[in-house]
Amino acid sequence: MSVRDTNTARPKERDKRAPLFEVAAEFIRNNIAQGNLYSGLVLQESALAERLDMSRATIKRALKIIEAEGLIERFSGRGFLVSGDDITPKRINLRELHLEHTDTEDSMTQPSWLRIYDDVARHITRSPVFGRFRVLEALVAEEYGVSRTIVRDVLARLQERGLIQKSRTSRWVVEPLSSKKIKDKYELRRILEVAALSSAQLHDEPLERLAQDIRRLTAEGAMTPAKWTEIDAKFFEMVILSTPNEDLATAASNNKLALEACQSALFALGLPPDSQSIHELGQVIELSLAGSINDASRKLAEHLEKACNRTVAQLKITAIIEPPDDFPPYLQFSPS
Repeated sequence: MSVRDTNTARPKERDKRAPLFEVAAEFIRNNIAQGNLYSGLVLQESALAERLDMSRATIKRALKIIEAEGLIERFSGRGFLVSGDDITPKRINLRELHLEHTDTEDSMTQPSWLRIYDDVARHITRSPVFGRFRVLEALVAEEYGVSRTIVRDVLARLQERGLIQKSRTSRWVVEPLSSKKIKDKYELRRILEVAALSSAQLHDEPLERLAQDIRRLTAEGAMTPAKWTEIDAKFFEMVILSTPNEDLATAASNNKLALEACQSALFALGLPPDSQSIHELGQVIELSLAGSINDASRKLAEHLEKACNRTVAQLKITAIIEPPDDFPPYLQFSPS
């Protein structure tokens, strides 16, 4: 498959790239218009972020745009639901709904970026646990049959999420996720997330439902990677992102991205989910529901310290595991 000529793109097309929050807003707007997101449907930030592979901070900004247009509205003091005749809150798993990406792609100057984005992101998020990798633009373009303009668009979006960097020599690199980097990320999590919990505007009913789910799951002992990820995301959205301090919420979301990618990579290697971690989150919720925010904050700090140690221990296992043999040619191991 040959690389397409980048000169076929018109100058305006090469220069223009819609911000991620505008792409997310267009996606939500179009699916409301098509009836896929219907009146009363609760819009879960974590689920939308997963569907679009964007940060929750980006989704939150997009939802505010849609709210200003009158298509969605707040309920119960936090969160959004789709406006309309029947605004009785309907809590449906957005991950399971049929949602259209087509109009979102059409709204982009380079629509092909969305076609390849998920696959490129999947490979890149798997690689940091095995070391440092270079991403070769020309080989990405050849792999997917797109122009290098589109490749740069995709890589720039991954850079916005902190999953890839540009070196001093302007090469795209995926830096290794070392034990020190994990410890630094968790140290920052303790600072940001404990502060967010201290100022959180919590709502008892959804938190109680989440606490019940955690009690049931930990009692059954049947924790799948998908369920672990879902519970962890719900806790973060309901507790940490409920702080009224938007800058704090954004910083906490961005800091957590690399650790989420690390966890996904470890799951992909077959490492089992840690049910003890979810049990600890349940304890934080129980203390919060009891009104003991100081105790809940201490428990959250303890949980993050233990989670850090467990993640570092899991990362060490990768040192004796051969990297997957299905990495694409454009992702090349690059010893420091």
